[in-house]
Amino acid sequence: MARIRIDLPERFDFETEITLYQSHMNYGNHLDNALLLTVVSEARLRFLKSMGHTELDIDGAGIIVSDAALQYLSEAHHGETLTVGIAARDFNKYGCDLLWQMREVLSGREVARGKTGIVFFDYQHKKITRVPAAFAARFAPSPATEERPACAASDT
Repeated sequence: MARIRIDLPERFDFETEITLYQSHMNYGNHLDNALLLTVVSEARLRFLKSMGHTELDIDGAGIIVSDAALQYLSEAHHGETLTVGIAARDFNKYGCDLLWQMREVLSGREVARGKTGIVFFDYQHKKITRVPAAFAARFAPSPATEERPACAASDT
């Protein structure tokens, strides 16, 4: 079976720190694989909140997670603080990928990386909708630098 390989951007649009609780641990006393995605979900919520959005209202559209892929790279333990970086990339008509990386703060050790595909959704009419133009424009590369603007960091 081919291994998943996720290439990360040179920089992230947003970063936040999240401390791991005992409830994140499994019987091996390290971050549970399923609960790792809850940490990523919390980072995604903070990313959206930093721009004044929620998962139900990004310029009038909600989002649905359409797929996820990740690579586990090292153990993480109770009490460690992780920095989660997020970058919005690979836009199409109805969605984009949120690329993310998780690092332990003190050592810089990479714990995991991945991508979450999101699709924009009109919850009132129960159908997929286009990516809001303002959201897509925020992450479009500038013609001069090909860089994307960063969002303000959040640490709550």
